[in-house]
Amino acid sequence: MTKNDLSAHTPMMQQYLRIKAEFSQTLVFYRMGDFYELFFDDAEKAARLMGVTLTQRGSSNGTPIKMAGIPFHAADQYLAKLIKLGESVAICEQVGDPSTGKGPMERKVVRVITPGTLTDSDLLPEKAERPLLSLQIGSNKQRKTVHVGLAWLSMASGALKLMEFSAEGAVLEARLKQELERISPAEVLVAESQLQQCALLLPGKATTLPDWHYDLPSGHKALLDQLGVATLDGFGAQGLDVATAAAGALLRYAQSTQGKGLQHVRALTVESENEFIGLDAATRRNLEITETIRAQDAATVSPTLFSLLDHCRTAMGSRLLRHWLHHALRDQNIARSRHAAINALMRTDACSGLSATLAGVPDIERITTRIALQSARPRDLAGLRAGLQQLGSLRAYVAMCGRDAEAPLLQLLHDALATPTECVDLLERSIMLEPAAMVRDGGVIASGYDAELDELRGLSENAGQFLVDLETRERTRTGIANLRVEYNRVHGFYIEVTHGQTDKVPDDYRRRQTLKNAERYITPELKAFEDKALSAKDRSLSREKFLYERVLNELAPHIITLQAIAHALAQLDTLVALADHASRNNWCAPQLVSEPTIAIEQGRHPVVENQIERFIANDCLLSAERKLLLITGPNMGGKSTFMRQVALITLLAYVGSFVPAASAVIGPIDRIFTRIGAADDLAGGRSTFMVEMTESAAILNNASEHSLVLMDEVGRGTSTFDGLALAWAIAKHLIEVTRSFTLFATHYFELTQLPEVHVTASNVHLSAVEHKDSIVFLHAVQSGPASQSYGLQVAQLAGVPAPVIRAARKHLSALESQSMQPTPQFDLFSSVSYAAADETQENDVNRSEEPAATIAIDPDPHSLALLQSLQEIDPDALTPRQALDALYKLKQLSSAAGAGAISTAS
Repeated sequence: MTKNDLSAHTPMMQQYLRIKAEFSQTLVFYRMGDFYELFFDDAEKAARLMGVTLTQRGSSNGTPIKMAGIPFHAADQYLAKLIKLGESVAICEQVGDPSTGKGPMERKVVRVITPGTLTDSDLLPEKAERPLLSLQIGSNKQRKTVHVGLAWLSMASGALKLMEFSAEGAVLEARLKQELERISPAEVLVAESQLQQCALLLPGKATTLPDWHYDLPSGHKALLDQLGVATLDGFGAQGLDVATAAAGALLRYAQSTQGKGLQHVRALTVESENEFIGLDAATRRNLEITETIRAQDAATVSPTLFSLLDHCRTAMGSRLLRHWLHHALRDQNIARSRHAAINALMRTDACSGLSATLAGVPDIERITTRIALQSARPRDLAGLRAGLQQLGSLRAYVAMCGRDAEAPLLQLLHDALATPTECVDLLERSIMLEPAAMVRDGGVIASGYDAELDELRGLSENAGQFLVDLETRERTRTGIANLRVEYNRVHGFYIEVTHGQTDKVPDDYRRRQTLKNAERYITPELKAFEDKALSAKDRSLSREKFLYERVLNELAPHIITLQAIAHALAQLDTLVALADHASRNNWCAPQLVSEPTIAIEQGRHPVVENQIERFIANDCLLSAERKLLLITGPNMGGKSTFMRQVALITLLAYVGSFVPAASAVIGPIDRIFTRIGAADDLAGGRSTFMVEMTESAAILNNASEHSLVLMDEVGRGTSTFDGLALAWAIAKHLIEVTRSFTLFATHYFELTQLPEVHVTASNVHLSAVEHKDSIVFLHAVQSGPASQSYGLQVAQLAGVPAPVIRAARKHLSALESQSMQPTPQFDLFSSVSYAAADETQENDVNRSEEPAATIAIDPDPHSLALLQSLQEIDPDALTPRQALDALYKLKQLSSAAGAGAISTAS
């Protein structure tokens, strides 16, 4: 339909279309009485998404009006559904006075609800943040680099943060994806001109803004005005021009959605790329920090590291714990202060008292935000009052833990939890003990707070006694024994007389309503009282609304104090939860040192140890002289569990938690990488092997000597020799170039000879014993390589049919009888293949700096023939007979090559 010519529409549709034109990309909830209505295209879309009925009533400009409506008092449940689907909603309320003016009642949009600007408790996940993020990309033509500026705001807490970094090409994309994964924004803002450039990197649909919203001078001024300062230097934000421009667009957008200023955004944090232990998306997934590998949907959220540790009694504590797990700081001093606090809590009986008291504390952080936005409800304020009243008890429990230098963090928290007496006094005087849910219902402001309100309430409350007295008098006067004086909201006050008694009704009774069995009347006396009582009730509600808004305004100066209290409560709650878990599960305090080491004694996987009856603890030792552990052993033997537990213990130590081990000494760590398992990325057009290699490339390009790297079964997604060659080269690079702490699990037994030529590599294996044709996994890590893979035994356990197992065992015997041993393969790859590759490499730089043993190898013709034969073989295309013939040929060439090598050595 054509909506441009408004004159052709009805007056109400004209009003709606004008409002809708300003919010063309947003669903408009248009208030009509007790309903929010949606029209035209919005109605069709909302009916589909919310599951409500689509109707059609009348027409405007000759076109039928499609409608879908929801009761205004049930709006939250529908809003939650729409926001979860990524939709935004403009709330259009009736703001005019129906008793004045002609035509449609005046309406305007009072608030826009978007996925990244939620503050309502009913719409927000209790234990997670839903930040709004603004992205801006700039370039430095002189340095030929790209600057990325990020600004993000948690609307529900008021935390505003900035970050800026530079990079190029694939490194830039990887870094941006890592930061977006870490921040996990609910909504991303981007300039219209940069949408196409950023679209593939964003986690979902972006919200585009006009380019001028990212103007740097405007953004700089917006930040200064928001923070109430004259310079950003005090926040460490000087020179962050791209991030500052992004922040300006962010603040403009956030303010427009709320329809008012952001009083609760009072501070700015600048984050550095070197501040946190780096965790890319694959690592967060593989370590199952807050989501399981098996299911990314919200229905399956446990067991994860977060769900295991979340004994927090407040939502604030749970959110902070989640944040700590995803943002472990590299600064060892911060982790040590948390270790000391947990140790102090565990030394006393304070934990149980703190936990019980914290259970009575509401979500003060989010209540404070709603106070700042003047959207707090009466029960929010009652909850805030109850929570603040617990601060004295909490401080007493913290004091029990000792206020000495051994736990300075607890001392800081003790001081931060001082009761704000002025704020508590205001709440105690102004809000009823159990207020109504909504201000419009009355029963919110406490008696004695306002004399005028008390007087108006007195008129309403005395109505009951007046009605009893009137009813007694009228029964006596009329002789009607069953006469009743009552009230309802629709008809007001009335006298009810049954039909059999109506002949006794006096002349001054005026009929108000006829029912099936009775008549209802009004008298002059009752009418006069009704006018006075109803007027008093309306005035009382109006006065109560005014007073409530005044209370919110009087609480505004306390916002910064309340935010500091909320943060202290969250820290205390998180520390108590970690102390409780450490105490109940025999976790120890890790020792963080400056030397490069990861020395774990009797380490356990924090999640798995609670899932099985008897967990086998294992040691792990990595140091400057022992950088890479080659881990072999059977499938199901526990290699992945062992690797993950080392990573999780390291992460927990830097989070500030105790760890599941007898002891743990850990040195500086900058990033944790994992390459464990892989799956097809069908949407991205990548095979399993391509995903595996992409993750491996990210590790090789970004890991440093202070990184912890977990590599599991690299090279298994391609042919045997390709995979072996890649696994060997990757391990060699990690040893010689990257020099990271590395746990390298493999089934390529050829790799177990690496320690013979690289002193910083060592072999360990997960043990198992074979009994007849079955296998028993011992899950114990022992020195040296595994003797075999036990593949057939694991296949048997998996239920592979017995005939298949017998056939495999027979074929394995045949292969072994032909001396298909791993060692010659490894020697071939180490001494021939890579030497030949070095000889043919183009533009080789600094060849003289290569180890002499590598460049001195001059393969004889037999070795080259063997290599050529290997390259010509396509294992997938061979019949069994052809494969056996090829093996005999390779055997013959191998013997000749070996003889040639001996001759050369001589």
